Amino acid sequence: MQPEFWNDKRPAGVPNEIDLSAYRSVVEVFERACKVHADRPAFTNMGVTLTYGDLERYSSAFAAWLQNHTDLQPGDRIAVQMPNLLHYPIAVFGALRAGLVVVNTNPLYTVREMRHQFQDSGVRALVYLNTFGKQVQEVLADTDIEHLIEARIGDLLPSLKGALVNAAVKHVKKMVPAYNLPQAVSFKGLLREGARHSLRPVPLSLEHIAVLQYTGGTTGVAKGAMLSHGNLVANMQQVRANMQQLDGNGHPVIKEGQEVMIAPLPLYHIYAFTVNCMCMMVTGNHNVLITNPRDIDGFVKELQRWRFSGFLGLNTLFVALMSHPGFRKIDFSALKGTNSGGTALVSSAAERWQNLTGCTVVEGYGLTETSPVVCANPHGERSRLGTVGLPVPGTLLKVIDDDGNELPLGARGELCVKGPQVMKGYWQRPEATAEVLDADGWLKTGDIAVIDEDGFVRIVDRKKDLIIVSGFNVYPNEIEDVVMAHPKVASCAAIGVPDERSGEAVKLFIVPREPGLTVDELQAYCRENFTGYKMPRHYVFRDSLPMTPVGKILRRELRDIA
Repeated sequence: MQPEFWNDKRPAGVPNEIDLSAYRSVVEVFERACKVHADRPAFTNMGVTLTYGDLERYSSAFAAWLQNHTDLQPGDRIAVQMPNLLHYPIAVFGALRAGLVVVNTNPLYTVREMRHQFQDSGVRALVYLNTFGKQVQEVLADTDIEHLIEARIGDLLPSLKGALVNAAVKHVKKMVPAYNLPQAVSFKGLLREGARHSLRPVPLSLEHIAVLQYTGGTTGVAKGAMLSHGNLVANMQQVRANMQQLDGNGHPVIKEGQEVMIAPLPLYHIYAFTVNCMCMMVTGNHNVLITNPRDIDGFVKELQRWRFSGFLGLNTLFVALMSHPGFRKIDFSALKGTNSGGTALVSSAAERWQNLTGCTVVEGYGLTETSPVVCANPHGERSRLGTVGLPVPGTLLKVIDDDGNELPLGARGELCVKGPQVMKGYWQRPEATAEVLDADGWLKTGDIAVIDEDGFVRIVDRKKDLIIVSGFNVYPNEIEDVVMAHPKVASCAAIGVPDERSGEAVKLFIVPREPGLTVDELQAYCRENFTGYKMPRHYVFRDSLPMTPVGKILRRELRDIA
């Protein structure tokens, strides 16, 4: 599609282009935000709030310590492995200010996954939470890591409370298995020591790599997407541009510096990293970090404390929250936007959320390789359920067939993206880069999509998840969306399995919401809703489905089991 195609389709207030020359680096965005919003809250966690001024001071101390107490040079890699705690933004912005490349590491990684990522990226320093000390000790000898920075959950709490929390984590909850890393420097001590030095500014450009973001590894080996300062700055501005949508009275829906955003998705995941960690820098808004969103009791209690205006989540989280008895006691009167990302939104969950909160769930779309936001739905009534919205400003899209030919509007094909947020390539993997990124800068997403005449994009499925039954294409998302609307189904996943007669057949894995659900009942329901070739041939009841830490169902693992 030509860029002009979308120009008259965006809502009032949203520009068609962004100014890529406005900033020279992520660090410049951060330092400017900290100056402008110095007294405003930036992050809250476990009852402690850091203002933008606090964040500037702490990250400066972190960076100055790196510059004065290590031999790390600009461009060296530092891994940050922790859940949503206040340490996270301090370490990330501190590392970037010292000119280092951040390698976001999932704290739930196994030793094997840690080893692969640390070796592949060549990290020389690691910031980790002491609850993962045992794994760090196991993996250390196989890596180039020379500098260890050890955080404890209570580090940034008032002294007495912090000591009590750390003791409880270790001795009561038994969350710290025995390990021995005498060379590790304490996060708290590092901030004290770093504050004695001043930070030496590092010259950075939009071309420099800021982050190595490893793709979820749902296909083959995990690869590091090289996201430059330019990629992240562009995506921050693209998301901010979308936030400039005007309401019926001609005022911006999102008011900069005044919004409170609930952040349950892990910041090490690219979606939350850009939206909660980076974008909030440009807009001066306030993030409430949820450390353990799986503790639904604790999560609901935290939500009851705030009049929040934004919520970033995904399907599994929305369903779990709505099933909690305390959900109806939450004050939703200030809620303006609920954004869903990371995995396809199920329409029954979205409708229920709107009925209970009065707020529409808007779905967007992105990839690790695009920093991540590609498309977003307008706010309010202009959003379209079942679509991922319109491309963010400055982004081009096209849909192609298997031979690479561009397809007309309304046709299904592989979605390709071009824009300033598209990665430089995969770290040290030129062949893998060439497979997805062509000479003109078009990225093949591996997703099957349809673009309609209004410019809205529907993601139909993953190319490799497509099931072909007797020559007909069956899209697992469609099967799952329909089956999830059954009142007795909590979650489900559809995969293709070999079949002698039809080539492939649909196999459905189901987690029942209540006992008593039968195959006969499901079959009758599916018969009502699907044409013959889409009908699941096999049904498997399970207590749970394999998921990534952000709640994306791993169909690949189900295929391995099948």
